[in-house]
Amino acid sequence: MTVLPHKHLDLQGDVAALTAALMDIESVSGNEAAIADSVQAALEALDHLEIVRDGDSIMARTNLGRPERVILAGHLDTVPLPAVPGSKGTVPSSWDGDVLYGRGATDMKGGVAVQLALAAGLTEPNRDITFVFYDHEEVDASLSGLGRLEKSFPEWLKADFAILLEPTDGTVEGGCNGTMRFQATTTGKAAHSARAWMGENAIHAAAEILVRLRDHEPATVRVEGLDYRESLNAVKIHGGTAGNVIPDSAVVEINYRFAPDKDLEQAEAYVRNLLQGFDLVRTDASAGARPGLDRPAAASFVTAVGAEPKPKYGWTDVARFSALGIPAVNFGPGDALLAHSDNEHVSAGAIRECLAALQTWLAS
Repeated sequence: MTVLPHKHLDLQGDVAALTAALMDIESVSGNEAAIADSVQAALEALDHLEIVRDGDSIMARTNLGRPERVILAGHLDTVPLPAVPGSKGTVPSSWDGDVLYGRGATDMKGGVAVQLALAAGLTEPNRDITFVFYDHEEVDASLSGLGRLEKSFPEWLKADFAILLEPTDGTVEGGCNGTMRFQATTTGKAAHSARAWMGENAIHAAAEILVRLRDHEPATVRVEGLDYRESLNAVKIHGGTAGNVIPDSAVVEINYRFAPDKDLEQAEAYVRNLLQGFDLVRTDASAGARPGLDRPAAASFVTAVGAEPKPKYGWTDVARFSALGIPAVNFGPGDALLAHSDNEHVSAGAIRECLAALQTWLAS
């Protein structure tokens, strides 16, 4: 087998150009080895950092004895490349003026580029910093590189504050909603559709589930000064065996996005109460994260950024840090609404502004 050399990454140059270089290394989940090799090689050239690698995850940290330690984290993988011919949200990247197009532009190679630029440029930060670059974020949580690092190197993930450089349009987004999935099953009796009265239609029985979900009014919950909007929706429905058979089973798949004032048990109880009387099985769950913006490190960062913080409606890995007792926020370049899209893009200015904000906070 031929081992290809890693791609050289210039950590001292323009951070937008560094973003493009990272995007040009295809790293769909499960294929992060090449980008991990390049990131590791770039970090190993920096004498002021201690480095460890686990699979396709890399961590680097300063050890200056500062009274505070912060984690800057980002994932190396992307979702699959678009199937639409001619899409600009693909690999390699492309420029249109000062706008950079390609897979990972917002989610989240701009954020990773900012991490790398800070790792190279801040040899004497005012806080000790741990940089975390991890694999398998865009797939099942059981494969998460960050989850693996929690188990393999727990001492490396001790800190006073964490920043996940997910796209937030340069605004601090505190905490995140939790997410939970269910399957609601209805049963009936199979029969020939020409003699439907001999059976019981399980799909029709699922109508009441859909009515309750349709009429449900999602709550907006204030947690530590931020308003988290919840949502509860049917996301998939399936049932039946043939076009001439009354279905004897139907399944409605449901997703609940809940505010971080609730733990998993409370969130599950809420859904079960709404859908009382139906066979409901929880298939997946991830707790949310409270914003923790009142912690000293978080408060100083919000002040440094200047913009009013917002809640994070989607689930992110800040929840993993929160579970470790580390207050965490999302802060990164690019519009999250463009993530995974066929025209995924980010402006060079947004990446540079993100870098400048973090440099100011960590060097002042």
